[in-house]
Amino acid sequence: MSVRLRLRRTGTRNKACYRVVAADQRSPRDGRFIEALGLYDPRHEDENLDLARVDYWLANGAQPSETVRDIIRRCRDRAAGIVTEPAPEPVAEVEAAPVVEEETAPVETAEETAPAEAPAAEEAGVADKEISA
Repeated sequence: MSVRLRLRRTGTRNKACYRVVAADQRSPRDGRFIEALGLYDPRHEDENLDLARVDYWLANGAQPSETVRDIIRRCRDRAAGIVTEPAPEPVAEVEAAPVVEEETAPVETAEETAPAEAPAAEEAGVADKEISA
């Protein structure tokens, strides 16, 4: 007979509470159990376990389920004075783009572009004179 430490569901529909029990591995979830070891209420994160009896069953070869293993760990941490709060979920923060004041660029007029074109035209004229010479 292999013994497992697992949760037995109690409570009403949509308001589940659980008992942590030592039960035969082959028995149904809410079926016969060997010993009740504590309570677990997921809505209030309330965990009351008899850690001495849990240690007894673990020493005698009982295997805890994954959920019960986590509950035992939290109860041991609480008994040792280590408070572990769940990590806050990261909130998707939208970073605001830095507001950059755009300086109004002066509008180029024909007068401003003409002198820029003039040196290019003069260079082209000089190049034409050299080619014809």
